[in-house]
Amino acid sequence: MSPLSSGLLGDLDPTSDRAVFRQIADQLREAIDRGRFREGEKLPSEAELVDHYGVSRMTVRNSFSILQGEGLVHAEHGKGVFVRPRPPVRRLASDRFARRHREQGKSAFIVEADAVGSHPKVDSLEVKEEKASQDISTRLGSVRRVLARRRRYLLDGRPVEFATSYLPLDIARGTQIAEPNPGPGGIYARLEELGHRLDHFEEEIRARMPSPAEVKTLHLAAGVPVIHLIRTAFDTEGRAVEVCDTVMAADAYVLSYQLPAT
Repeated sequence: MSPLSSGLLGDLDPTSDRAVFRQIADQLREAIDRGRFREGEKLPSEAELVDHYGVSRMTVRNSFSILQGEGLVHAEHGKGVFVRPRPPVRRLASDRFARRHREQGKSAFIVEADAVGSHPKVDSLEVKEEKASQDISTRLGSVRRVLARRRRYLLDGRPVEFATSYLPLDIARGTQIAEPNPGPGGIYARLEELGHRLDHFEEEIRARMPSPAEVKTLHLAAGVPVIHLIRTAFDTEGRAVEVCDTVMAADAYVLSYQLPAT
């Protein structure tokens, strides 16, 4: 069924000073936002839109490019343009590092995957001692060398996150934290077993476009930004015991926070 006969799309406004390809993108975006085109659903083809609007194929392609740049759609060669899935994971900042999860032997990522019924996996793991960058050194209280743990997280086979944890060597060296598998509950459970009972976390978050390496690592589609999060964990003595530098595919997450009003 064509977009004209289905009534999903309207007509162009010849009196508007907005470029035709932007008007088409506006109509498609509104149809997506209203659920007229659902997640994973194919948009009308170039030929259908050319026939409906009476424009050139290049005009339609420019409209698709806008939507791809916004991360709303993705193109599959030889198949068409499809609505991108909405973020499947909701990160509850007030709950994801709750002690009860560690006591149950679950890391934060596993908790979030369980909540959406997805299969979690960790790959591309690297654990090594290295010189701390100036920023990491400052965050950890002027340490010179750290244990770095790099890993990529996947949900149902899709890469969604890449993270590096930096820990002071006087805490992590020679412990299970330095092993590829730190055991049930992850490194936070091991830190508490070592006497560093966690007190609070501080997070800095910003959105940006990905680097070429991040596009490759996370298999990002064109136009999809990343969420860059840096978290510092503090023990009850006020010492920074870990810095976690995380890059997330922005189309895979919703960041949810509960903030006190007093």
